[in-house]
Amino acid sequence: MAVAIYGMGVSRGVAIGRAHIARRSQFDAQERTIDPSLVDAEVNRFLAALTLAREQLSLIRRRLSTDTPVEIREFLDIHSLMLEDSSLTEGPIEIMREHHCNAEWALNVQRNRIKAIFEEMDDPYIASRVVDVDQVIHRIHQQLQAAETTDGGDGRQYQDLVLIADDVDPANLLLLHHEGIKGLVTESGGPLSHTAILARSLKIPAVMGLRNVCKLAEEGELVVLDGDMGAVMADPGTAIRRYYRERVRDARAHQAALNRIRRQPTQTLDGTHITLQANVDVSSDIDLLNANGAEGVGLYRTEYLFMNRPEEPDEDEQFEAYADIVRKLKGRPVTMRTLDLGADKRVDCRPATGSLPLNPSLGLRAIRMCLHNQDLFVPQLRAMLRASAFGPVRILIPMLSNTQELFQVRALLKAAEADVKRAGHTVGEVTLGGMIEVPAAAISARTFAKYLDFLSIGTNDLIQYTLAIDRVDDQVGYLYDPLHPAVLKLLQLTIEGAQIAGKPLSMCGEMAGDPNYTRLLLGLGLRDFSMRPGSLLEVRQVINGANLEDLRQSVRRIMRATNPNRMGALIREINQV
Repeated sequence: MAVAIYGMGVSRGVAIGRAHIARRSQFDAQERTIDPSLVDAEVNRFLAALTLAREQLSLIRRRLSTDTPVEIREFLDIHSLMLEDSSLTEGPIEIMREHHCNAEWALNVQRNRIKAIFEEMDDPYIASRVVDVDQVIHRIHQQLQAAETTDGGDGRQYQDLVLIADDVDPANLLLLHHEGIKGLVTESGGPLSHTAILARSLKIPAVMGLRNVCKLAEEGELVVLDGDMGAVMADPGTAIRRYYRERVRDARAHQAALNRIRRQPTQTLDGTHITLQANVDVSSDIDLLNANGAEGVGLYRTEYLFMNRPEEPDEDEQFEAYADIVRKLKGRPVTMRTLDLGADKRVDCRPATGSLPLNPSLGLRAIRMCLHNQDLFVPQLRAMLRASAFGPVRILIPMLSNTQELFQVRALLKAAEADVKRAGHTVGEVTLGGMIEVPAAAISARTFAKYLDFLSIGTNDLIQYTLAIDRVDDQVGYLYDPLHPAVLKLLQLTIEGAQIAGKPLSMCGEMAGDPNYTRLLLGLGLRDFSMRPGSLLEVRQVINGANLEDLRQSVRRIMRATNPNRMGALIREINQV
């Protein structure tokens, strides 16, 4: 008899396969006494496991596609750095030599010591990184076990399986993808967790938040995973299997259709051109951008150049990186966001200043931090101005909340331009824009638009701040709702504010790259979308089949609705075309 359970669909698509249940193994806390003459051998076993863990992460890093989100690259870099830290490389060895014990127990003792240090920290962001410590130590532990149980497998042990687990970290998901996994079901996690973001990037259907699913599922039973509905069905009947196999065939045909529109223009049925741009992190992303016909870079995250390094890049290094991007675009515009550090993005090359914030998302971050640290900010502005000699550059200010910040940036930019020209450098076409991701900025969009050349909506933070939730906190992930009436009102205010001021406006958050929201955004008046390169074709397909006048009328009805259920029904209606 078929049984269905429901969670959060975090990555679209259908997977049909046999269930494999993988519970996270606990660290082996059993202390085993080692003869003093064998301690060196045990230390070498630990060092070998450490080397294998490093090599595994390095292999995963090399396999990353150009469309892998920056969050995943950062995650892998952080874990790689942890595997070089003396607290993990030397601490367990000291314990082994002092207590004549096995590597697993020493590793667990050191874990508890590190965890205690993290728990005493006042900064909630830093304290939360204990999760990374657990994941890194778990990886070493896995290698210690693997040395004991190596079976000479062919590297495809998860071929055609649907993995059911309490949790899976992004690095392991990358390995599972290489080994042939068809779908992912987890007890924890949410749509904006690192693993969910990666699952979407890899196009692995995934459902998260199914509590106790590891106890309910049976090893080897046939399951159907529906990532669109957030459903997992065990022991499906013949009719259900037939329906979902047809869905899989339709998905393949859909992908083939997407491939045929790579070089097509993006315009609605009534002939309105819609601009599609891409979000990029490094210059290698430009290849995928070009392959999918993007018209430029709508968001270049410059902070990636600063992360996971002992010293911050100087002006010349930044200039070379920015100029490389501009040259590769061959006259198409690039929107360079100034440093958006703080909150969930930290750098090793610059220590924090002042007291630690109780909530880093509301503290000294983004443009606030840059204006507070002008020795960091001004060289970046100079590098961007110099790069404009090779093509149009749009400078985007993140997390604007008042016009005073804007006026300060304008003054610094004007002074930097004068300095750059005095130094004999050419400055080309440069425009200045503001990122609307704070509710105050959305409400004041019309005012901001008077003093800016363009606006860009960052939906990830705008939704987070509007609904007062941490978007990466699994416990409140269910509250993250792009279709909340308050969010839609703020989007409408921002779009109308830009239109009244006659200024260009784009959207670069996750919402822009989700085809479920494309028609809604078109009906609200959005005409410029920026997204991960891998999402471009799906969004283009929706746009090319849309009629703007019909959408405008439908969205007016949506915005007049007061009942959330009615609003949801109307949104589903415009997507059923």
